[in-house]
Amino acid sequence: MTTVDAEVVSGLEREIEVETLSMPSTHPPRSYAAHKTGSGVTYCGSAERVLTSSIGRKLKGKVQLIFTSPPFPLNRKKKYGNLQGEAYVKWLSAFAPLFRDLLKEDGSIVMELGNAWQPGEPVMSTLALKALLAFLEEGKFHLCQQFVCYNPARLPSPAQWVNVERIRVKDAYTHVWWMAPSERPQADNRRVLKEYSPAMLKLLSSKKYNSGRRPSEHKIGSKSFFQNNNGAIPSNVLTFANTNSNDQYSNYCRRNNLRLHPARMAIGLPEFFIRFLTTPKNLVVDPFAGSNTTGAAAERLKRRWIAIEPNNEYIAGSVGRFPGQEVYSNDT
Repeated sequence: MTTVDAEVVSGLEREIEVETLSMPSTHPPRSYAAHKTGSGVTYCGSAERVLTSSIGRKLKGKVQLIFTSPPFPLNRKKKYGNLQGEAYVKWLSAFAPLFRDLLKEDGSIVMELGNAWQPGEPVMSTLALKALLAFLEEGKFHLCQQFVCYNPARLPSPAQWVNVERIRVKDAYTHVWWMAPSERPQADNRRVLKEYSPAMLKLLSSKKYNSGRRPSEHKIGSKSFFQNNNGAIPSNVLTFANTNSNDQYSNYCRRNNLRLHPARMAIGLPEFFIRFLTTPKNLVVDPFAGSNTTGAAAERLKRRWIAIEPNNEYIAGSVGRFPGQEVYSNDT
């Protein structure tokens, strides 16, 4: 770790006291380092408070990836806090300049945004798209690529329209948006290759396939698919079934009588983007950490990380994702 990096991580261990912005949820009166590992720190405090403090100033220009899943603009309140309507658009877009200041020149932001529905109506809301567009404009970001995260095991919702009236099908995916201040941020799809299919392995072995021009006008050369690249390039449709209720995190929370976070993401999602957009020892930040799936993925992949979460009970549970490093401070 360089001297500059060591100073950044060291600075994360200081307590900070600054004015917050305007997310109306229950926040601790001040922010503090609640959990630390050899690679990262979790701060108990609001993202607004931490990022506008001395911590945010120390991180300026040092973050390779901001990976996060902010509270979705749902049509009813959740325990983990969410805004609605234009208030949500204003709240989310206010983070754009803060995030941009944190990023390296070739850094990226990856943001998962779920779908929203009009209250009391079987009609989808465009609020999440409005929030995305406002965020892009406010931060002057380039939209590098759109991804879809499909959860085949997701429960049917919205229940009234899907289960009761049977006039819609279940909503089983979220949008994942990759943005950056640069048109060419650091990225390498060779770090996220998929295993070859049996058919492709057979082709590589036999060296036989139908070449020539396709109806789509693509011309396939006679040797185009002979090279073994150690895997196939993935698509922008990612599939992760988030069904594990007996994992290390869940068991730790049950043993310690801690509340499980109600909107946990599959660890494969942050792992994919951390591999794709960063290299070991790069710094990854999640401003809306929840149960800190992002930090756990970064730790596993030997990246440095910072997580921010206002709910100290969720942080207490999240340390169960780090075996042997289950040291938690509740600032008492």
